[in-house]
Amino acid sequence: MRKKIIIANWKMNYDFYETTSFLRNFLRIFFEKKINNNKKIIIAPSFPFLHVSNQILQGTTFSIASQNIYQMDKGAYTGEVSAIMLKSIGIQKVILGHSERRELFLENNDILMKKIKIALKHGFYIIFCVGEKAIERDRNEQFTIVKQQLFETVFHCSLNEINSFCIAYEPVWSIGTGITATSEEVQIMHKFIRNLFSDKYGKQVSNKLSILYGGSINDTNAKDFFSQKDIDGGLIGKNSLEIEKFLKIIQS
Repeated sequence: MRKKIIIANWKMNYDFYETTSFLRNFLRIFFEKKINNNKKIIIAPSFPFLHVSNQILQGTTFSIASQNIYQMDKGAYTGEVSAIMLKSIGIQKVILGHSERRELFLENNDILMKKIKIALKHGFYIIFCVGEKAIERDRNEQFTIVKQQLFETVFHCSLNEINSFCIAYEPVWSIGTGITATSEEVQIMHKFIRNLFSDKYGKQVSNKLSILYGGSINDTNAKDFFSQKDIDGGLIGKNSLEIEKFLKIIQS
């Protein structure tokens, strides 16, 4: 049975006080409401607060992920954070390939492949993002783009290494734009992705792979998305910054 996964990607939001306050209040409300936790819940705060966030969640079923890593172990790379550094504070999950990293920081598939290798070398669990831009969908190129993103990165990995991945499909045109893809559109892409993994690694691997949706999921539409056969959870952005909304998404 595939793991159901909900990931809160906080991006560049929340200072130290806001981060620690959110996590403590979230835990309190979660347990007070006795929410059935049959999902894997991962929080991705900003770099400076990963350590304290991990400490707050110690002893719970929740875990912390980094929003990024650098593609080298160490060296003269001012301002960058390595997998070794993250591992030393107990972080071993990472988001790679997010559309904002691709677009704003020019991370191409070659760079992402290097990051994948570093992450796997140090035993990280990887949330790998794929997705097309609006102009690519308008040209009906969405399947070609997603296929290329996978073939030039994740599909270089071995059969055993694939167990360290989940995939997050995030159509760029539906992130922070107010335009929401329909659950049927997302299901079609998720099924396409699962079939790619089946062709490459076999049905057993494909059937175990968690594929998340990362495009404008909120507390009102989450149930519709999560009811689809091949949508195994969500990579949640701004709607994970409010406790009540995030809890409703988890319960969906």
